[in-house]
Amino acid sequence: MNSKSDALAIGDVDYGDDDIAFGVDIGGSGIKGAAVDVRTGRLLTKRHRIPTPRPAEPESVGDVVRDLLDHFEVPGTARIGVTFPGILQHGVLRSSANMDGDWVGRHLGEVVAARSGRTVSVMNDADAAGYAEARYGAGNDKPGLVLTITLGTGIGSALVHNGVLVPNLEIGHLEIDGYDAETRAAASVKDREGLSYPEWATRLQRYFEVVEFLFSPDLFIIGGGVSKDHEEFLPLITTHAPMVPAQLRNQAGIVGAAGLAAQHHV
Repeated sequence: MNSKSDALAIGDVDYGDDDIAFGVDIGGSGIKGAAVDVRTGRLLTKRHRIPTPRPAEPESVGDVVRDLLDHFEVPGTARIGVTFPGILQHGVLRSSANMDGDWVGRHLGEVVAARSGRTVSVMNDADAAGYAEARYGAGNDKPGLVLTITLGTGIGSALVHNGVLVPNLEIGHLEIDGYDAETRAAASVKDREGLSYPEWATRLQRYFEVVEFLFSPDLFIIGGGVSKDHEEFLPLITTHAPMVPAQLRNQAGIVGAAGLAAQHHV
């Protein structure tokens, strides 16, 4: 993406340009953001991160998003996308992971608007990251069905068909052989149970067999921190579709949030 030497100064970003949007990625440990060129997925500014407040209640998180936007001098007219670790249906949260307080039933966009004075587009964090990978990263606008699976504390998933996100996919919670899939195959389970990569790959093989049968994707993209060790386990998994590691890493949420926000403003 961008280097420190070619990053724009905060005051030099022209949010009136249709190709520029701002992405905010809310996580359980940190809230980060940057300006993004939505043609290329390139970060235009250095990423800035603020620790997630504790307790991570709606108003306090909204205040941090405001502080982040103020840090970058993002105007109210900018295209702003905000991700969240939970299921959103038309902006309303139906679940909340690693956050505190009464998030369920709240409209995330309204929470941010009330605390920051800005209108934003909101989306699930895995959806944003998967969209970014499909459009700008490992998928690179590959036609057909691209399925991004994020292996971390749980299993996140995002489905993009011919460049269009199909939201709210939660196939980390598929029941396979009597188990919720992520309780057997998430990267956190590998660490907790002390599984070797070959032992973990056996569980992943079973998971991907079921997923491929159900969705028949043209490409699997594997994300999460463990993807940096992809050579240890991806060659041990057999699927009909190619399986490649994610490329955008910890920038994917920001890039996807900005890209989807720009799309929503078309």
